[in-house]
Amino acid sequence: MGVLGLICTWRAEAPRKLPALCGGVAGDGSSGRADYERWQREGAAGWGYARCLPYFRRAQSHELGAGPYRGGRGPLHVSRGRTDHPLHRAFLDAARQAGYPLTDDMNGFQQEGFGWMDRTIHQGKRWSTACAYLHPALSRPNLTAEAQTFVSRVLFEGTRAVGVEYIKNGQTRRAYASKEVILSGGAINSPQLLMLSGVGNADDLKKLGIPVVCHLPGVGQNLQDHLEIYIQQACTLPITLHSAQKPLRKVRIGLEWLWKFTGDGATAHLETGGFIRSRPGVPHPDIQFHFLPSQVIDHGRVPTQQEAYQVHVGTLRGTSVGWLKLRSADPRDHPVIQPNYLSTETDIKDFRQCVKLTREIFAQKALAPFRGKELQPGSHVQSDTEIDAFVRAKADSAYHPSCTCKMGQPSDPTAVVDPQARVLGVENLRVVDASIMPSVVSGNLNAPTIMIAEKAADIIKGQPALSDEDVPVYKPQTLATQR
Repeated sequence: MGVLGLICTWRAEAPRKLPALCGGVAGDGSSGRADYERWQREGAAGWGYARCLPYFRRAQSHELGAGPYRGGRGPLHVSRGRTDHPLHRAFLDAARQAGYPLTDDMNGFQQEGFGWMDRTIHQGKRWSTACAYLHPALSRPNLTAEAQTFVSRVLFEGTRAVGVEYIKNGQTRRAYASKEVILSGGAINSPQLLMLSGVGNADDLKKLGIPVVCHLPGVGQNLQDHLEIYIQQACTLPITLHSAQKPLRKVRIGLEWLWKFTGDGATAHLETGGFIRSRPGVPHPDIQFHFLPSQVIDHGRVPTQQEAYQVHVGTLRGTSVGWLKLRSADPRDHPVIQPNYLSTETDIKDFRQCVKLTREIFAQKALAPFRGKELQPGSHVQSDTEIDAFVRAKADSAYHPSCTCKMGQPSDPTAVVDPQARVLGVENLRVVDASIMPSVVSGNLNAPTIMIAEKAADIIKGQPALSDEDVPVYKPQTLATQR
């Protein structure tokens, strides 16, 4: 082999939310110009908006066709929410009545506002990166994919990466690379593997008896994530997905999906949402909404209890930063993860805004025909102290861990990879996944992570970087007001 392709390490980490996996909401963030310009300022030279947008387009095949912000021939199929459910339409009308703009494409010219969400769904089925990239390539003679394989460390000769050690069927094996090793384990597993391999904070590694290959203190630091809370309202009409939980209805939904890939089984139901600015002076959206015509309890592990609807709402650029470290030198031990959620006063105030602004939208006339009592947090939660307590009790990860192998300049003591995704201080080793983001983007991470991989592929092959300097993006008329 030339470049050693990634050996996937599937692990039982945090439980996954059912809607996000079944539907694959894209929310791709390609319109978030300010995020990528910030990356450039943070040391990721060549990763500004003009150098990233072409890779969003190259990855994508949008059902609405190609355009300045959209790809039409890429491997990743993306479709637009299209339900005729009255609650989705009422939610959008309520957002407009609350004074927010509607946007035709929150991943295009104008991110700010409310509208129909993009989804990585194709012909009623989730279109994952495995569908888009891996499955079509499995027959290639220069690719070998190993399933049920547990990577334990990167192999080094001095500071030169030469392969990986992995466990399969209880046996330890090794795979060697003639050129490079590429880690794509994600924001938890990639820094874990680096540390297990001797790349990380030397003091921490020595305490665990791991030979130090390279002192790189940024590994596992700078952990960033998106938090979200659910604001739930009872629905006075029997039109939510509560009835879909009944056994006979589940059978009907499943049979229709198996037969035609249509119906309630062909969508995540998170089809409308929005991006807003939390207060005057904020330059671009920092709060995201997903609307769902149903009630979710404990990430879907508990059935809905009644007719209800909700929004998933959370901040996009939290100031709380965490870290992860090895628990031991045993690769099977989960690392110690300290996300430090809600550790700053700014984040606490921003989540108060999330609750208050959601309540304002839910109180609009458009939702009056459906509005029952507030289920969560409940009408008894009113003061800032009460709202803060609710947020601390109910906030959950949106499953967007990132930034733990931060991309930056070699002069940055917190950087782990350079702008070519090469691990600093060693040779022939790159990281290509969400862990190399310098800071978390203001949207969902699926499409930005795919963009990173598309751009890194050109870097690895030595291809000239794509660029488009002339694509405009929306700017609010004034920053003196919030909306």
